Amino acid sequence: MRMVCVGNLLGFYPPAFFPTKTGADYDLPTDLESLAPHRRDLTIFSGLDHGVKGGHFAMSSYLSGVRTADAKGMPEGNITLDQRAAETIGGRTRFPSLALGSENGIHGGCLMSWTRSGTRVPPISTPRELFRKLFVTDDAAGIAALNERLDLKASILDAVLGDAKSLETRLGRRDKEKLDEYFTSVRDVEQQIELRRRWAVVPKPDPKIEEPENRDFVADLPVMYDLIALALQTDSTRIATLEIGGDFEASAFGLKAGYHALSHHGQRPEAIDGLMKMERYQVEQWARFLGKLKAVEDGAGTLLDRTMVLFGSGMGNANSHTNSHLPVILAGGGLRHGEHKAFPAAGPGRRPLCNLYLSLLHRFGVEAESFGTSSGTLAGLA
Repeated sequence: MRMVCVGNLLGFYPPAFFPTKTGADYDLPTDLESLAPHRRDLTIFSGLDHGVKGGHFAMSSYLSGVRTADAKGMPEGNITLDQRAAETIGGRTRFPSLALGSENGIHGGCLMSWTRSGTRVPPISTPRELFRKLFVTDDAAGIAALNERLDLKASILDAVLGDAKSLETRLGRRDKEKLDEYFTSVRDVEQQIELRRRWAVVPKPDPKIEEPENRDFVADLPVMYDLIALALQTDSTRIATLEIGGDFEASAFGLKAGYHALSHHGQRPEAIDGLMKMERYQVEQWARFLGKLKAVEDGAGTLLDRTMVLFGSGMGNANSHTNSHLPVILAGGGLRHGEHKAFPAAGPGRRPLCNLYLSLLHRFGVEAESFGTSSGTLAGLA
């Protein structure tokens, strides 16, 4: 089983995203018209969220259910869905997970993927960088240089770890908790070093395509999707995240205002029209990605049958800075699809979005009793 999580930082214009009908006979709103060929392969959810507030500063809770500011009070911190799944991969793939996105844009770039220790996973930001990471094998000199760099990193870790441990007996409770977080981060880096060393001598697959050029994130988006599909197909990884940030250039659509400014449209028709151009393009490229996965045979089915593909945002309505009623679509994974499932925002029928995430972790093979703010699993998917 594979997992791909796609999100943007600014949500979607709700009237153009959420169907007005529920069940299998739902309508496809303007933003989602390109998903028509995949209706039977996906589920649209409404009424799911994490119950958090904070506008842009709560967007980082999209895949975790936990704001970074609240992570210390949670048993597993603000670890995200992708990283929780990646913990079970070990060294079975060259990359336990891949995080893709931009380091530029509002609030410091990619905020979607976080480790158990509360460390942001830095993204791969261009198609060329991703291509080289996946498919360009180092020669003997390159491998030797890599091992030297890894040896240096390991020796630095040993030194700082020794210094940190010497402090442990002299610290108070809160400082010891901070030190424990540090030790967890160090162990994460040690595992990464060991994995990189182990895979350094294994030749990378030949994708049978030319190395791509870097352009801008709008033009690069379909290429990033193509490379994710190749990464899954070659089993280079089984988990990927892709974040579309605030630097998604509106000028590529002939718009004068920026993406962030358009998301704060104030109900102005011309701003909403511009925003929907950008949103429709994002959905169109996701639909194209689903088509590529569906076209690849994998065992008795297709690669889409073996890949859970999540699409959405941690922002419900950027115009009002709300993080409720999040836009969420799930495709593939051999799950039961073909509906718009609507849940009440309050009362006994309310379900946290993390209930869906716990269900996805179970489907992935993770034996977890809870995840983030979950109250159980989400029924009706299997």
